[in-house]
Amino acid sequence: MLIVGRIGRPHGIRGEVTVEVRTDEPEIRFAAGSVLITDPAAVPAAREPQQPPPPGATLVRVPDRLTIEAVRWHQGRPLVQFAGVVDRDLAEALRGVLLCVDSSDIATPEDPDEYHDHQLVGLSAVTPSGDALGEVARIDHAPASDLLVLRRPGGGSALVPFVRAIVPEVDLAGGRVVVDAPPGLLDL
Repeated sequence: MLIVGRIGRPHGIRGEVTVEVRTDEPEIRFAAGSVLITDPAAVPAAREPQQPPPPGATLVRVPDRLTIEAVRWHQGRPLVQFAGVVDRDLAEALRGVLLCVDSSDIATPEDPDEYHDHQLVGLSAVTPSGDALGEVARIDHAPASDLLVLRRPGGGSALVPFVRAIVPEVDLAGGRVVVDAPPGLLDL
């Protein structure tokens, strides 16, 4: 599964929701007619447990898939109308749900220096001489550059800017990335 967005707060009273985009191709992923897989298990745990619903209240179950009916952009974010989400209460029930696509449905990038997150996660990180540095646990998309989050062998993690000067080689077939880190980078 590849995460392409996260549902935010409702917008208005007719069921529209804001979406936090987590893809380089929002115009493709959030087009009318697109079907997205939901991950309701990822709803933030920071929410307060809700009181039991009053007798006779309608319970809302998050569907496994959501179909986009309409999209419009507002202040740099898409406002999405999903099929069947017709009011603010239904929209509120979706807050925090991750929107995903099946990674097997994603075309391999044409640029040989471009990778999808799911291709990098799980790769071993090694020095140019072959010493183990850890494993790529996830990718953080920062404003300046993407960061490889390494799970270190002795515990803890390290952030490595995913730029050619520091990560000169990505070997998907070999299951590794070469990290030529400047002194002290992995100690932060």
